[in-house]
Amino acid sequence: MNSTTAVDKTPAPPAPPAAAAPGPPAAVPLRAVRLPGGLSLRWHGRATVVSLLIALALVAVTVGYLTAGDYPMPAGDVVDVLTGGGRRADRYIVMEVRLPRLLTALLVGAALGLAGSLFQTLARNPLGSPDVIGFTVGSATGALAVILVIGGGAAAVAGGAVAGGMLTSVLVYLLARRGGTQGYRLVLVGIGVSSLLASLNSYLIARASFSDAQSAAVWLTGSLNARGWEHCGPMAVALLLLLPAAVLLGRPLRMLEMGDDTASSLGVSTERARIWLVLIGVGLTAAATAAAGPIPFVALIAPQAVRRLSRATGPNLLGATLLGALLLAVSDLAAQRLLAPTQLPVGVLTGVVGGCYLVWLIAGQWRSRRG
Repeated sequence: MNSTTAVDKTPAPPAPPAAAAPGPPAAVPLRAVRLPGGLSLRWHGRATVVSLLIALALVAVTVGYLTAGDYPMPAGDVVDVLTGGGRRADRYIVMEVRLPRLLTALLVGAALGLAGSLFQTLARNPLGSPDVIGFTVGSATGALAVILVIGGGAAAVAGGAVAGGMLTSVLVYLLARRGGTQGYRLVLVGIGVSSLLASLNSYLIARASFSDAQSAAVWLTGSLNARGWEHCGPMAVALLLLLPAAVLLGRPLRMLEMGDDTASSLGVSTERARIWLVLIGVGLTAAATAAAGPIPFVALIAPQAVRRLSRATGPNLLGATLLGALLLAVSDLAAQRLLAPTQLPVGVLTGVVGGCYLVWLIAGQWRSRRG
């Protein structure tokens, strides 16, 4: 006789929910603004506010830069000069001494901030700035070769800086590309190439005449002294050409930040996009180096400071550009005014601040077991 076993069909009580694994804080949501023609613009509220505050700080620094100094001027007199009036002495101070130097500082700082944002995003590493991975040193090597070996004017020095930066970027990229370009490999190869080029720069200075070696040594510290319209004009042209190109490549850059596999699955040609972005970043770095010498650490600090302030994901190109301009202008103003009567080259001040920041960054990564 078959027997059946009664089965209890009463549903079991639900299991208690498992504890959620700790993760990163939720990202601030982005907003999309529809534009005519079917286009859309991503908008990040906090990043926009941060950029506006940086722009206001730039206005304040500009006023202080043009009014303060050994020959103080009221803001009204500066406005008169800028609108075509003013006394002859005031016009000379503003138009020939202060304004070209200020514009050069703003343009060079903006270029370095933008280049640092590009390279750190491509390398997916906070140390992936052009002055750490050797592109700034390579631009300086090309410029020194023109100054000390070939000889030439400002145009030839700018061409040498661009050529040196491009050759260095090709060398670093090819050496780091084996098995796929990885952020840590790019940084390590760049540091090694930077050390070699720094030795080559020392050799070029050692074999030069005393006067040339002295001028080159001062130029290598990074300085805005005696900068005029001949330095400001080419820098403005370079930024006007390369900034829109970087903005147009913003979407592939955001995709590359998520990894090559993800970017490829989203339709991005990773190698082509990376090559174009590297060329833009090297062009910005070379132009900045040709205009003011190798100014350290602005490209390292600006993108990371903007990301910490805005708490936004992505490269934050606009914020890094504005903050780079602000950092260099404030540093040059401090080097001129706060340390008076001794006027240090601005590269010395940014080197001190940036070195402290780099030590803090590496120590923080080591403590979090990411170093």
